[in-house]
Amino acid sequence: MTRKPAANGDSVRAREVTDSLRRQVREELPEVAQISDQDLQAKAVEAWAYALAHSSFKSIHDIPPAGNPDVNEAKRGDQTDHLRGVTRLAIGIAREMGAAYPELAIDMDTIIAGGLLHDVGKAWEFDPVNRKRWKSSQRHFGRPSIRHPAYGAHICLTVGLPEEIAHIAMAHSGEGELLLRSLECMIVHQADYTFWNTLLAGGQLKPETVSPDKRRYVLDRPS
Repeated sequence: MTRKPAANGDSVRAREVTDSLRRQVREELPEVAQISDQDLQAKAVEAWAYALAHSSFKSIHDIPPAGNPDVNEAKRGDQTDHLRGVTRLAIGIAREMGAAYPELAIDMDTIIAGGLLHDVGKAWEFDPVNRKRWKSSQRHFGRPSIRHPAYGAHICLTVGLPEEIAHIAMAHSGEGELLLRSLECMIVHQADYTFWNTLLAGGQLKPETVSPDKRRYVLDRPS
């Protein structure tokens, strides 16, 4: 399968999703093994393998550790640090709240899969080939043409993941303000924002990538 060349711009040639790529995803995101439902676990791996195969990235490690392209980028690490960190934070929230309020009946498999997949669309939005195309002809494509939450939901549904996981990919970020988030999505959403806000308050985001409304957090800090 190849992606059709876009008008006025280059496109990425899709690669085959191989068992080697699936093993690589498991190695890069070891928390996937904590998903007890084996079918859900396999499809979570498939989603990231599909995302990489349809991008110019060879590894999740190649995706910068940023919330959006060139925005809120960590001073070190890569995207696996964010995905794994958010997943562990979400697990912690779910366990604490579930222990205190068992009537919440939080689905831990959904938390883990949602945490690992909430940014699966970044392989599309961060892809330098796509970004070059959008920049060259913004009036044709938009910039980006599709943000990572929407593209992430597309990937989830394409590989057969359940609707509740696609919902987390779609609604974990600003798009989620336009609808009502599920319980598990709300937990992943809070873990996601906690991750970035903790790095912001601790001076661990590159100052030039911090939005103007948050710039006061990085002013007058030692480099």
